[in-house]
Amino acid sequence: MTLNIVLVEPEIPQNTGNIARTCAATGAGLHLIKPLGFSMEDRYLKRAGLDYWGDVNVKCYDSFQELRCLYGDAVFYFSTTKAAKSYTDVAYPENCFIVFGKETAGLPGELLMKNRENCIRIPMKPGIRSLNLSNSAAIIVYEALRQNGFIGFQPTGKMEME
Repeated sequence: MTLNIVLVEPEIPQNTGNIARTCAATGAGLHLIKPLGFSMEDRYLKRAGLDYWGDVNVKCYDSFQELRCLYGDAVFYFSTTKAAKSYTDVAYPENCFIVFGKETAGLPGELLMKNRENCIRIPMKPGIRSLNLSNSAAIIVYEALRQNGFIGFQPTGKMEME
């Protein structure tokens, strides 16, 4: 199964690096919407992604509209703490896009209103504002993979006994 993670105006290089590592482990594409809060050469970004950058298909766009025009027929889900629907309540099709907002503000309200039916959230205890961006991305990506049977993934590890 192929998935796509979209980060709209990410601000913290370590989060983007960690998400890139998740993309490497899952085969997900990483789509970054400018402006970025860091340089793609940032040492913290590179360190968080370790040596997995070569295994990640990263694309940058000047706007969300540019991305949407290129993939107009794809299904997009918008992760937000404001959604009524849980991330486990939707079926994730092949090549869908899971969209996340910047760390300090989330996704723009206008974008959420236009896509209300495809907004999803990760349930949390009352009074907690949000989870870390890279954790949120991993939670939702692995739910999508679980729903689709982890096709193409290594089913088990090999434990060596001493």
